[in-house]
Amino acid sequence: MTDTRLTDEQIASGLTGTAWHREGETIVRDLQRENFLAVIAAVNQVAELAEAANHHPDLLVHGWNRLRITLSTHSAGGLTAADLALAERIDGVLGGG
Repeated sequence: MTDTRLTDEQIASGLTGTAWHREGETIVRDLQRENFLAVIAAVNQVAELAEAANHHPDLLVHGWNRLRITLSTHSAGGLTAADLALAERIDGVLGGG
């Protein structure tokens, strides 16, 4: 995948029907799990996907059961197809909602 930035329309289309939302030049998904260990398990699942894709999100564990995943292609200064592709893979592992 290239570092070509997506248009606003491409981003909106790519996020339709997902749990992700746009925040500036990033896309974000917030999750809540039943406990801290379940959040850490989700972090580990995302980490495996990120390593395989060589595309690494920002992960914020907060509270005792919440996770925020933030995707952006830093080298492109915004959102690319790599972000939407990883978001889709994350949804496939963690569930879409």
